[in-house]
Amino acid sequence: MTTATAAPTATGLAPFSPPGTADHAAATAAYQLAEPVDPVAATTARSVQDVVDAVGAAARSGLPLRVSTTGHAAGRTGPLAGSLLLRPLLDGPVRVDPRTRTARIPAGRTWGEVLPEVLPHGLTALHGSSPTVGVVGYLLGGGVSFYGRRYGLAANAVRSLTLALADGRVVEASADEHPELFWALRGGGGGFGVVVEAEVELLPVHAVVTGRAVWDVADAARLAPVWQAWTRTAPPEVSTSLRVLDLPPLPGLPASVAGRRALVLDGAVTATTAADLPAARRTAEDLLGPLRALAEPVEDTWAPAAPGALAHVHLDPPDPVAFRSGTALVGELDDADWPELLDAAAGLVSLELRQLGGAIARPPSAGGVVDRFAAPLLHYAVGPAGAATSERLAAVREVLRPHLTGRTAPGFVDRPDQPQRSYDDETRARVEGVRLAVDPGGLFAGDVAVVRDRVRGEGRG
Repeated sequence: MTTATAAPTATGLAPFSPPGTADHAAATAAYQLAEPVDPVAATTARSVQDVVDAVGAAARSGLPLRVSTTGHAAGRTGPLAGSLLLRPLLDGPVRVDPRTRTARIPAGRTWGEVLPEVLPHGLTALHGSSPTVGVVGYLLGGGVSFYGRRYGLAANAVRSLTLALADGRVVEASADEHPELFWALRGGGGGFGVVVEAEVELLPVHAVVTGRAVWDVADAARLAPVWQAWTRTAPPEVSTSLRVLDLPPLPGLPASVAGRRALVLDGAVTATTAADLPAARRTAEDLLGPLRALAEPVEDTWAPAAPGALAHVHLDPPDPVAFRSGTALVGELDDADWPELLDAAAGLVSLELRQLGGAIARPPSAGGVVDRFAAPLLHYAVGPAGAATSERLAAVREVLRPHLTGRTAPGFVDRPDQPQRSYDDETRARVEGVRLAVDPGGLFAGDVAVVRDRVRGEGRG
């Protein structure tokens, strides 16, 4: 007679804490409020040893282990129910080496926490547009920066990743040590282990010409094609984002966008040295001059600024929100598409087309799985969680359908039912081989991004 073995209870899963405890609440806090964060038990790791202990406890329990830090993409890889959750928020400083222009960043740090440590050295990083995004997750998803057209995807600036594996070992993956794992980690879709530290290359930047130009949305259909035409020949020193924003009148928002639908152009022109600043000013004027001639902005803050200003120009919400989004890498739109696209986006908080190209489109000599995006534009749309937003996102995607490339930027996907494909099937097979080698028991399998080509297509991952 076989006796069934009872599943572990939350109270017997130390260091993981059960629901209803302060530890569980802290570990399950997430930026994305639309997805349930309901693991069997959860814990926050403050040291590498804490991570190793949590991995060991999860392996002994027989329950899958999921990993999350800021929770911007909570739900991207599916429900957490029936799993354990580990939140790595490691103590310890950001270690900056000005001589080698590198920084070692503990897991759990956000760009808003890292930039004040590197900027005093006259250096910056290939950070994203939101200071609340976690550094490690951003890097593993490729990382699209306003410096990207000059320097490439942020994942290409990673020099090493230290992680705890399913068997309890802590290894450093780099071009010299565990190179195949290092390749797979950068864009491979997760499920390899728990990254506890990232070493990144820093960049010398003297200043940026940055800001927001805001117009009434009634001018958008005339201005957007002019912006797109400019992007075709823009120098790599400049990266821009064109958005239609429809923001509520929240405290702290500029009057130009609060409580109204507006067209917003932001981004940056990089001046690596003081001598580069006049050319950066001219580049910004080449962009903005023709647009200003067509329609006078209701606000225009483009001006030279210290590099630290760039993390705040995009107006990403600082506090947790419940949202739904859609994203894709797309080709150039026809001029006639813009009015239809603007109509389809009515009711969304933001419809964005971000300029790619330049170094973002060029493969580096030793990149990871996701080392470039060949498309000229990145589409990202977002609205409050609910059926109305889902309908609007579908309408936007329908307008964009003739221009879809079949690829996505992994860092912008936030649900498993969204299309998400960043590489071909041959690459995927190679990634799966690495994943099987480091996690043969599938302890981290729940954190593997599902590959979907269509919203309602069959999952192939």
